[in-house]
Amino acid sequence: MPEFLAALLLGIIEGITEFLPISSTGHLLIAERWLGQRSDLFNIAIQAGAILAVVLIYRQRLWQLLLGMHPWRRRTDIAAAHHAHDYALKLALAFGVTAAGGLLVKALGWKLPESVTPVAWALVLGGVWMLAAEHFAERHAARVGEHSRIGWTVAVLVGVAQVVAGVFPGTSRSAAAIFVALLFGTTHRAAATEFAFLVGIPTMFAATGYEWFDLYRKDALAGEDWGLLAVAFVASAVTAFVAVKWLLRYIQSHRFTVFAVYRMLLGAALLVWVPV
Repeated sequence: MPEFLAALLLGIIEGITEFLPISSTGHLLIAERWLGQRSDLFNIAIQAGAILAVVLIYRQRLWQLLLGMHPWRRRTDIAAAHHAHDYALKLALAFGVTAAGGLLVKALGWKLPESVTPVAWALVLGGVWMLAAEHFAERHAARVGEHSRIGWTVAVLVGVAQVVAGVFPGTSRSAAAIFVALLFGTTHRAAATEFAFLVGIPTMFAATGYEWFDLYRKDALAGEDWGLLAVAFVASAVTAFVAVKWLLRYIQSHRFTVFAVYRMLLGAALLVWVPV
């Protein structure tokens, strides 16, 4: 297959799977079996494209949060400013927990290899957990009502969930964050998803920046085909934009069941048909 087409396909796969709760790691692992393994810089580029898409989607929300933190806004619209300040602090807390946990995990070397068997099991078990989590979240919502507020406990646990997702490739960072929020008080699917995606912006930017700096420090940036990187970056950004927009509409009236079933089927197929 031509390298241009391979780069394009990998960018599309990353864009579709990065923020849907189905694990980009698992899909890229499968794709690279047939399209060829890529460099760390290539993987950083396509991840950066997906992050850019989410920033563009939530640009108004991010601007509202920044305005709410401004002293002038705090004097003129106290309620909105308080909400923005409170929400921003919870995002910062979730990111802080993720960053601290991620650095600790990296220092200790706690990460499973990105090989077929552990990723496949993470897909299967993650799908089962999604079904159970949504069931219990809906039962809780039926008792206490639907809540869109993000609590401090939810913020901490979302941070922990992102760390766990990093330790177990195939878990899906977005799925872990969304379902922890649903289980621990934020029973509104759209609100849980928004918080997971917003905290994912600084998390993924920090991880991408760290990985890029590490490659730069090791002088491992030379020899790349920057044209192919650009193609993959744009493909990832465009498809992530479309995928996230679709997901946000879909969850307004649908459960996450289809994603859980898909994960289990994909994981089972990997265990049966794809060699380790």
